[in-house]
Order: sequence, then C-alpha cells, then structure tokens
Amino acid sequence: MELAGTTAVVTGAGSGVGRQLAIHFAAAGARVVCCGRRQDRLEETARLIDGAGGTAVAIATDVSQPAEVQAMVAEAERRFGGIDLLFNNAGSFRFVGPVWEADPELWWKDVETNLRGTMLCCRAVLPGMIRRGSGVLLAIDGGGGAGGPNVGGSAYGCSKAAVVRFMEGLARELEREGHPILCFSMNPGFVRSEMTESLVDTPQKRAWQTHVPLLFGSASEVPPDACATAVLKLLQIASPELSGRVFSVDTDFDEIRASRRRIQEEDRLVMRRVPLR
Repeated sequence: MELAGTTAVVTGAGSGVGRQLAIHFAAAGARVVCCGRRQDRLEETARLIDGAGGTAVAIATDVSQPAEVQAMVAEAERRFGGIDLLFNNAGSFRFVGPVWEADPELWWKDVETNLRGTMLCCRAVLPGMIRRGSGVLLAIDGGGGAGGPNVGGSAYGCSKAAVVRFMEGLARELEREGHPILCFSMNPGFVRSEMTESLVDTPQKRAWQTHVPLLFGSASEVPPDACATAVLKLLQIASPELSGRVFSVDTDFDEIRASRRRIQEEDRLVMRRVPLR
C-alpha cells in the first residue's frame, strides 16, 4: 500500500506512538486525521504535520463512545473523502493490581477503550472501505496480548489479547464475504510514555509492575517512532496471505515477504492453543 494521496485515521494521536504514526503517515503523503480525547495534544500533532508540509486535522474523540466515533468518521470523510487506513492506537492502562482488589469500573474502562474502541472505529470506517473495495485496518497489540499474560495488568492484558483475536476474526469475515480489506496487529515494543510511566507512579503499582522500571533506559526500550517505521514496512508488503496476522517492531519484513505462502498454509503469526501432541 502506498500512502501518497490516501486518508489515514490514527487514534490516540496526541502523544507517543500515536503521534509518531501520524507524523510518519503524513510524511509518506497521507492526509491524517488525528483522534484522541485531548484536543490540545491533537492540535499540537496536527501543527507538527502542517509545519512539515503535510496535511492533518485534529478531532477530539472518545473511541469508547459510538456517537463520537461516528461523528469523527463523518467529519473525516467530509474533509478528505474516503478513509483508506485506520490505526487503532488509543489505549487505556488504568488498573494495576490483583483482580481481587480491582475496582470493577476502572478495570472495565480499560477494556472499553482498548477493545470496544477498536471495534467501534473499525465498524465505523468499514462501510466506506467495503464500498470502495479497499482499505487497511491496524491495531496495537501491547503487553499481555499475543505474547502472554500481564500479571497485575489483567484488564489491559486480556483486552489486548482480545484485540488480536478480533483483528484475526475480522480478517476472516472480510475474506469470507470477498472484501479485499486487510487487517493486522502490531506490537510496538516497550516505549517510555505517559502510559508506561503511570504504571509505576505509586508503590502499589510498582509492586505489581516490577519489570517496568527495569525496562526504562534498557536495551529493550524502543523509541516511539519504531512502531511507525515497522508499519510502513508492513504496508509495503501487505497482502491477503498476511491479513489477520500479528507483527512487531523487530519483525524481519523481508523474511515475511518471502514466507507469505508458508505463513498462510501453516497458519503462523496468530494466537493458537498449542496441543501436547
């Protein structure tokens, strides 16, 4: 997929990974719709893009609210025409601790933002993509998604695992109905951000996210733009054989390109139960 002349929607575009996605998509020639809850941060992202010669608009949106998502998509289509690319980056990781001490409302808010938000945004852009017969949908697979459980972060972890399975299921639904729209999940790696810093801002949180301080400044920490770089590489080789798969910032996309048929035939790069035999 070439981004020049396309329209891309990035949720959670006010900072961190989302801001870098928006900036890189614009640099590649896309008109970018920057979405998120904080209008001032979104406008800052849009100014950075405009200042570099790109085109962007900031639209405050709570992705967990259907009416706000629908209004955002309608405004994006009014300004730029059809949406070609959606990156579901907006995320919430508010609850940290054991399940038996969880505030149910706080726990569920993470699921609403991460899972429901992804579903609502995909649902809103898909009718236009289906009419035009093209489009790409992406979502963040964070800690606790395809890689394993997030101890002390069950709401975030299980919602991200659900997002991975949702994107795979959506890919298969689109394939079944003959719609050439591709779906992918992308793990951005460990990025120092407002979210990850908030995971250890109290003694209670530090007791349950003990690995997080160890990752700050370590070789495992990746810059916020690493995800954008990986996504651009993925878009260059995006194909039906790869739809529904999970990738990461350290994926060798040359190897993926060469292995597309095998990945499809052997059902690789997906979450699966591994039998004993």
